[in-house]
Amino acid sequence: MRQFLYRFVAPCLALAAVTSSALAADDVPVNSRLLVFARNSDAAGVERSLKEGANANSRNRIGETALVIALKKDDPKQDDLKIAQLMLDAGTNVNLAAVNGITPLMAAAWSGRAEIAAQLLAKGAKLEPFDRLMKNAMIYAAGEGRTEVVRLFIGKGVDPNALYEHELTALMWAAGGGHAETVRALLDAGAKTDLKDDRGKTAADIARELKFEDVVKLIESPPAKTAAKAG
Repeated sequence: MRQFLYRFVAPCLALAAVTSSALAADDVPVNSRLLVFARNSDAAGVERSLKEGANANSRNRIGETALVIALKKDDPKQDDLKIAQLMLDAGTNVNLAAVNGITPLMAAAWSGRAEIAAQLLAKGAKLEPFDRLMKNAMIYAAGEGRTEVVRLFIGKGVDPNALYEHELTALMWAAGGGHAETVRALLDAGAKTDLKDDRGKTAADIARELKFEDVVKLIESPPAKTAAKAG
């Protein structure tokens, strides 16, 4: 077992240890260079690799394309957004998921990149797929408080009252994260406040449990505009 782990993990660690400056055209395949440059937020390196013939759909050992790598970062740098744009322009398959089921659209929703999410949708990205955690792009957007992405998805026809795993709604995910602005956006879109998850809890119950009192107040006493739409 130890020998197997060494033979499997050692090459991964070796590639992970490579920095952008150490990548020479002679010793690392162009597709591998593309992925390392993406991981290192090196847009110039990604652009150079594409010009040298790298496959835009190249994937690392966990199935991530350079597009997913660039979008999944918690706090994307400007170069990460440039990399995402480069990969889109290069024709990366916008529905190509990683091993864990994460698609580019899910990654963009999670990191709050509304402008990239809009481009993905325009190129045919699907809103319906779920990853291994049974989350889809809408859940990631609502759960992370990515209000503009949530509005984008609703504008593309996502039902604000759709039931997901454990009968949770987008409103419940937003309330559970304490994201008042996203909760307001969902209420304005007609999200129902009386729906219950498989534990019998409403969005307000979930927010109350987690001590997000501002969210509880917003759900139970919404502003006039929100109340009119919800009714």
